[in-house]
Amino acid sequence: MARIAGVDLPRQKQVEVALTYIYGIGRTRSGRILGKAGIEPTVRVKDLSEEEVSRIAKTIDAEGGVEGDLRKETAMNVKRLMEIGSYRGMRHRRNLPVRGQRTHTNARTRKGPRRAMIRSKRS
Repeated sequence: MARIAGVDLPRQKQVEVALTYIYGIGRTRSGRILGKAGIEPTVRVKDLSEEEVSRIAKTIDAEGGVEGDLRKETAMNVKRLMEIGSYRGMRHRRNLPVRGQRTHTNARTRKGPRRAMIRSKRS
């Protein structure tokens, strides 16, 4: 089992796809990392040697910004926006969409499930 940046990569998948299981690495960055490490993107993870896995790990370390470090940096950026009282920070604080989407309808992912309306009794 290949373990890179604290993540176990799925053995049956191709290396280019398997690297996307690491937070902060997508298909484009995965291809760039494999190019620098000199490894064929279509090779399966189970067929990688220990030397190839270490080359991938070194390349990722050299580029930086994956998993815990990236998550911490993102959280600090959001926290900074909230502390300075910017518009985006206020939207984060209120759990509303941050990037200009409409909220009259939609935005259910960010706002959560609908709350039931309180009905008044009529006599």
